[in-house]
Amino acid sequence: MNKLNVGLIGVGRMGAFHGETLAYRIPQAKLYAVAAPTPGAAEKFINQLDMNAKAYTDPMELIQDPEIDAVVIASPARTHASHILAAIKQDKAVFCEKPMAVNLKEANEIVHESEKSNILVQVGFNRRFEKGFRSAHEEIVSGKIGMPQLLKSTTRDPKLNRAESIPEWAIFLETLIHDFDSLMYLNPGAKPVQVYAVADALIRPDLKCNGLLDTAVVTIKFDNGAIATAEANFQAVYGYDVRAEVFGSEGMLTAGGIRESSMTRYNHNGVSFNTCRYDQDLLFDAYIAELRSFVNCVIHNKPALVNAEDARWALKIALASIESVKRNSPIKLDQHSYDLIHY
Repeated sequence: MNKLNVGLIGVGRMGAFHGETLAYRIPQAKLYAVAAPTPGAAEKFINQLDMNAKAYTDPMELIQDPEIDAVVIASPARTHASHILAAIKQDKAVFCEKPMAVNLKEANEIVHESEKSNILVQVGFNRRFEKGFRSAHEEIVSGKIGMPQLLKSTTRDPKLNRAESIPEWAIFLETLIHDFDSLMYLNPGAKPVQVYAVADALIRPDLKCNGLLDTAVVTIKFDNGAIATAEANFQAVYGYDVRAEVFGSEGMLTAGGIRESSMTRYNHNGVSFNTCRYDQDLLFDAYIAELRSFVNCVIHNKPALVNAEDARWALKIALASIESVKRNSPIKLDQHSYDLIHY
């Protein structure tokens, strides 16, 4: 296979970035087709890229195109599972933005079908491909900080945009789900056994009655004894803030940050530096690296570095967090049936 023919579903914020990456940043890939439900949107995007590609309004028609080898899904979260399952049935490898699914029934079906068909499914947990997070993972695997005991993961968006259109529980299903995967990645081999979450609308309290929660903290206990916290807020006025910390019996590691560059300013106002205000700036290299890894795994028949099973665990923690907020109590996770057990 000289080049992987890839079909892109969705040309929104992340879809557009992935489309540019497939078109210009990964020589082994070819952006073969684009699907967007709004008439003319796919054609407009293809013209903006100044390239030739097929345009579809129906994602299912793209998935059924026999010339396409793999599908990149960047459609709205609630459509991910149906698109993944359709692609698996067409024997096409899948890269999907998080979340892979929004309920465990869908997630279980994806894991089952992908394993049964031996179809590669990779989910867009980009922090696994950020150099600092990856280095921390490798140090932990090598035992350099001993046994992980305390972990932290933070996501703070720089600005709450289009608050009225944010789906209910998005802070867990679409934001903190990154942190849940990061904590699993930084506590390798361990499984979560208990989740307790609190959340509120502190930025836009007027929208709480509509289901918006913009601030949350989740505590997770793992079966190796480690205790983790994940926190999120939709408006950090100082920039886009993504960080993690792992404290172990032999030391501590930190990863992530907020700096736009390594430049630090020293003047009569004190010491300062510029901060990133957009995820695609802060994690630019990681977004490219995850797609490059996907293409390489498909071409060389290698397993994905973050697969459907990883995504199912992150979703399980997210759903347990939602249940915990509803009940104002801890939620125990069943390790075998993928069910949630309420205390």
